[in-house]
Amino acid sequence: MSRSYFWTMLLLILHQIDAAYWKEWEMFHVPGGVQGFLIFNLAAIALVLAGYRHVLLATPRATLYAAVCAALGVGTCLIHAGFALAGQEQFHLPLSVAIIVLCLGCAVWLLCDLRRVQEQLARQAA
Repeated sequence: MSRSYFWTMLLLILHQIDAAYWKEWEMFHVPGGVQGFLIFNLAAIALVLAGYRHVLLATPRATLYAAVCAALGVGTCLIHAGFALAGQEQFHLPLSVAIIVLCLGCAVWLLCDLRRVQEQLARQAA
């Protein structure tokens, strides 16, 4: 699960770097503008980095953090697909699109790994 978490986390962080270029705070009407965007990213990046530590150490909270990271990856793709369908022109460059699609792909990979780990934990508990 550590590999799929790492790649999902990396792509989410890379997307947030790209989001700064596209001024995503304007798309979401974030209170405080860029300052609110930075505060959000402080919390979001801290969360996924802390989660990665839990995954690496296989703590009891590792599966919770993995589920949150996967949800962020899926959510990123779904939200931006909605923006694209609504005619938004941001994130239209090939690498921006690739990062968003890869967020989804890696999140699905992470969900598959998460399910495998949860099944192993259930077998151990039985």
